[in-house]
Amino acid sequence: MSRPLRAIGLMSGTSMDGIDVAMLDTDGMRIFGFGPARTFAYSAEDRQCLTAAMEAARGLTERNDRPPALARAEALVTERHAQAVLALMADVPGPVDVVGFHGQTVLHRPDARLTVQIGDGPGLAQALSGPAVVHDFRAADVAAGGQGAPFVPVYHQALARGLDVAHPVAVLNLGGVANLTYIDGTADPIACDTGPANALIDDFMAERTGVPLDRGGQAAAAGQADAAALARLMAHPFFALPPPKSLDRNDFRAWVAAQADLGGKTTADGAATLTALTAASIAAAVRLLPRPPRSVIAAGGGAHNPTLLRLLASELRVPVRTAAQVGWSIDALEAQAFGFLAVRTLAGLPLSFPTTTGVPRPMPGGMVALYSEKLNEKQKLP
Repeated sequence: MSRPLRAIGLMSGTSMDGIDVAMLDTDGMRIFGFGPARTFAYSAEDRQCLTAAMEAARGLTERNDRPPALARAEALVTERHAQAVLALMADVPGPVDVVGFHGQTVLHRPDARLTVQIGDGPGLAQALSGPAVVHDFRAADVAAGGQGAPFVPVYHQALARGLDVAHPVAVLNLGGVANLTYIDGTADPIACDTGPANALIDDFMAERTGVPLDRGGQAAAAGQADAAALARLMAHPFFALPPPKSLDRNDFRAWVAAQADLGGKTTADGAATLTALTAASIAAAVRLLPRPPRSVIAAGGGAHNPTLLRLLASELRVPVRTAAQVGWSIDALEAQAFGFLAVRTLAGLPLSFPTTTGVPRPMPGGMVALYSEKLNEKQKLP
């Protein structure tokens, strides 16, 4: 690629709290600079719509099926992402070359070669009236037999090239699901989902308090983790599987309901037990890596939870720094990553690797949607 492109990346994660939007300049291999980043929170009504879509998606067998609840959510997701991009573009002079539109994951079943991210890429391209929109990042990987997640490791590796830290480096993304990237020099990164991060905690706190998070880990800090319940939870066979491996947001819901006895716990003890599960499952994944990491960096919503970070440092026996402490963005990192991946798609570069998703070979991906003035004129006709 002859020049860096200006990219905007979008992420609406499994926590379903809002849309992260971030700008960067990149050629898909190097990062030349960062632009602004913002978060646009979903309203309570938006979250209800997305939750209904998650429930409706459980019965999907075809990735393009859109029963009514999913169709409504897809229109909402597309509209909210368009609003977010246009708001960011209004703050920045000059053109944007490409937008990376991840969409909202509502179902992830790589064992059935099925992953569904709702969001209308061509519709977003029309709404933005300019930049190319790269969307549907995961489908090619899953169709080829990969896990379809995690997809951010190649971006983590690009970021880590600029850090003066001891290798191996583990980068943790603490979203609804937790995943890690293991970087050791110039070798392809190793990556996997490790287990639940915030999703179970958020759902539990929403049920108990009406607020869908444990802000600052305060509830967990005030409680006592149930060691016996934690041992039962950690007996799940997923935790012993080597990477690569991936999860759906709801994969552990029934297991936790059966094993954790949350109904018999106080809010503080329930939050403490679920937070301990996040830390213990990450530590279990780290023990499967080729070498123990010497540097650990945490990003995503869980990086704002000091209780979780303290548990991680204790479990991993190495200091855990937040992304902000090494000069990265805690909240915008995944959005930046999908801007980076969008540029890699345009350049024909691979997005996933045998060591990150289990795909048979380095795999390009993403679909490109372009704005059409002709189509826009047709849409204006009475």
